[in-house]
Amino acid sequence: MKKNTLLMSSFIVIFILLSAFSILHPEKEKEDRLVVAFGDSLTYGYGDQEGSGYIDNLQSSLNSHNKGNYKFDNEAIYGLESSGILSQLSDISIREKVDEADYFILFIGTNDLINSNGENLENLKHEKIKKGQAVYLKNLDVILNILTDKNEKAPILLLGLFNPYPDSRAIEVVIDDWNKKIMKVAENEKQVVFIPTNDLFKGKDKSQYFSDSLHLNDKGYNLIADRILKRCTFE
Repeated sequence: MKKNTLLMSSFIVIFILLSAFSILHPEKEKEDRLVVAFGDSLTYGYGDQEGSGYIDNLQSSLNSHNKGNYKFDNEAIYGLESSGILSQLSDISIREKVDEADYFILFIGTNDLINSNGENLENLKHEKIKKGQAVYLKNLDVILNILTDKNEKAPILLLGLFNPYPDSRAIEVVIDDWNKKIMKVAENEKQVVFIPTNDLFKGKDKSQYFSDSLHLNDKGYNLIADRILKRCTFE
């Protein structure tokens, strides 16, 4: 009799503990979503006095519309080129995040383009830009292969480049060419969603959306965040 009473008491204690845990942590693992972002200063959010650019806007929007608990890990670094992301992906701690991610954001190439022309977009040197583009596209292909090999389920949101000098027709032609090549790379990967950004700033007063000659302000980053939300279905 005593043994039965003791056994029953043990079951009751275990049941109470499990119930308490479920109340405190209701399906936590199922609710959490991890978004890992890679990029340069435009993903870092440089120039946004209100926060950290489009990443902050995305996180706030997603979490305020009862779509779950989205956590963002922003690995962007000011001045980064595509080769820099390859270096990041060789880091063990970042590779672990790649395994766990539910979504990826990849916005890279602006510095590859600018640096191939001599660290600015003045006096366009098309042969040098073409060589820089070839290296960039090769790096981009490797980056996408690493992400898809390590994580076969997470969508990769690949953002296209935008023209920081929308009044320059010569630069516009170069940006269009790079974006066409980026889209071709994206077409080969079923997990990749290409998200254009260049059209967002055409015909607009640059002073209203840029914080300097290259970087956006909070209004500019808001446009990118809104575009991502419209082009990608977050679950």
